[in-house]
Amino acid sequence: MEIFELAAELGKKLKEDERLVRLENAHRAYEADEDVNRLSMEYAVQQQAIQNEAAKDDRDDAAIEQIQARVEELYNEITGLAVYKELEEAQEAVNALMEAVNNTISAQISGEEPGGCTHDCSTCGGCH
Repeated sequence: MEIFELAAELGKKLKEDERLVRLENAHRAYEADEDVNRLSMEYAVQQQAIQNEAAKDDRDDAAIEQIQARVEELYNEITGLAVYKELEEAQEAVNALMEAVNNTISAQISGEEPGGCTHDCSTCGGCH
């Protein structure tokens, strides 16, 4: 089997992994969430307002500070939502999976195991 065929097979298997399924579901839930959409829209509007005010010759620094404070509030609201937290956790799980896959491939290429075996598979870089 050629390298790219093997890579395609690996990609198909990864797509079936529960961590990637979770991430896809989390993305869908995040994108469909009404609070996320409402807050994100206001966030974008407030960001544009900051840019518009900052571009003025007679810009109002107090207004910029007020808008910036609202932007920070919106950011905190978005990142505090359960759908955001689930998306973030799912992404972290996929990142760990991909790191383990890459470590396994690297170990096969170099012949060296990444790190030492802790006998705790949650910390595994793919030694087996």
